[in-house]
Amino acid sequence: MSRRCELTGVGPMMGHHVSHSNVKSKRRFLPALSPVTLVSDSLGQSFSLRISNAALRTVDFRGGLDAFLLNARDENLSPRALKIKKQVKAKQAAAATAA
Repeated sequence: MSRRCELTGVGPMMGHHVSHSNVKSKRRFLPALSPVTLVSDSLGQSFSLRISNAALRTVDFRGGLDAFLLNARDENLSPRALKIKKQVKAKQAAAATAA
């Protein structure tokens, strides 16, 4: 399983571990990923995603999974999140034509 957020695309970063004597050795900064179940309002369905804690706060701030996905760039989303985004767009387009 990759260590990459499914909504924001955040992955591991490289850096230095600096000792007290200022010796630098390579290390990896891993993102804080959490398995979360998010509910889509328009689809009425819940989805299990592995996202970063910062992404979870952003989803709450933007008003839910649907609002986040509609404003997200496609290149940052995982294939599963892209599939959900397409379903949400189709559902909202169908609701717009019906109204």
